[in-house]
Amino acid sequence: MVTGGGNGIGRACCVRFAAAGARVVVADLMTDAATETVQAVEDAGGEAVAVQLDASDQESNTAMMRTAVETFGGIDVLLTAAGISHADYVSGDRSGNEELVAEAIERMADPASAFVDMELAAWRKVLDVNLTGTMLAVQGAARQMVASGGSGSIVTIASVAAKHPDAGPLAYAVSKAGVWMFTKSVARLLGPANIRVNAIGPGFIQTNMTQVLTEIPGVEDMFTTSLPLRRLGTPDEVAAAALFLASDESSYFTGTILHPDGGYFTD
Repeated sequence: MVTGGGNGIGRACCVRFAAAGARVVVADLMTDAATETVQAVEDAGGEAVAVQLDASDQESNTAMMRTAVETFGGIDVLLTAAGISHADYVSGDRSGNEELVAEAIERMADPASAFVDMELAAWRKVLDVNLTGTMLAVQGAARQMVASGGSGSIVTIASVAAKHPDAGPLAYAVSKAGVWMFTKSVARLLGPANIRVNAIGPGFIQTNMTQVLTEIPGVEDMFTTSLPLRRLGTPDEVAAAALFLASDESSYFTGTILHPDGGYFTD
């Protein structure tokens, strides 16, 4: 089961998991995107079903779990890729995201004002989707795993921003730091039930979330020149790490985080 499976890292994970033999529940707020991912999985010879998910809504998460159990008989793996960089972010909404980026660049000239003028609703929206949404998905999946006798693998998507405040907007960085601490804490709680919980902290990856930024002259160079590998990562490279953590190849890993980040954390 993959939340945020309609685009980017989530879609790459769905396709990679299916190639390894998994039957995949593709959950996303945007049903058209989820359906496209299902088609990509089926074109590659896999099996998948699309589910609409509002990550921050408990009933929506419960319905996602029910679909997984009724369609495929249970849940063995959960990957939580649903997330937003800011309150008004919409994956694939090019014009809207371009306007938001332009406004953010303007605010960089006066960061103190950007903070003191931040709206509470915008703060809450990012934490609701990124942090509470992760909690709801993990709780629901763990409940099913425990009820079926225990065992399973849960992989959360954090970010390099979980450990470095300059790697993302304030609310985003705080939400991802929360995802990382949540992952460690829940790993301790679910370990006795033989449920492993790990995280991935991607660096700068080529997705809809970064595309608008990297098309601004000089911005991609700003990202890549600070990285030893001198390039952005790909969703497939993150999916490879996710498959490792989801599989028995990582059977003695829990409560850890892997960083596909091109060397961002080398200092």
